[in-house]
Amino acid sequence: QVRLVESGGGLVQVGGSLRLSCAAPGRTYSTSHMGWFRQAPGKDREFVAIISWSGDRTYYADSVKGRFTIVRDNAKNTVYLQMNSLKSEDTGLYYCATNLGGWSTELRRYDYWGQGTQVTVSS
Repeated sequence: QVRLVESGGGLVQVGGSLRLSCAAPGRTYSTSHMGWFRQAPGKDREFVAIISWSGDRTYYADSVKGRFTIVRDNAKNTVYLQMNSLKSEDTGLYYCATNLGGWSTELRRYDYWGQGTQVTVSS
């Protein structure tokens, strides 16, 4: 079973930046697409970004397009989410997940999840 570990969350002011990391210690996921999701208090978990297994294809939710960038380093078994120009509505618990079922933004198509890392954007 793949174990994913997210890190890099924290408290940041509006307009600031954070870089989240998602690592898979001891395992390889180089043949899996990878996605980031987030969940705000009282809301459903929502799609943020996805990157193909090779890293040459990405897709973003409209709410983060132009501000967030997803990249991966397969040699390090790590996926990153660079978040710039953060807004208060970006606050939430951010999860990474493996997408073995084919390119998708649907939560149900993702197989293994990390425990999440908290991002809080204060105004």
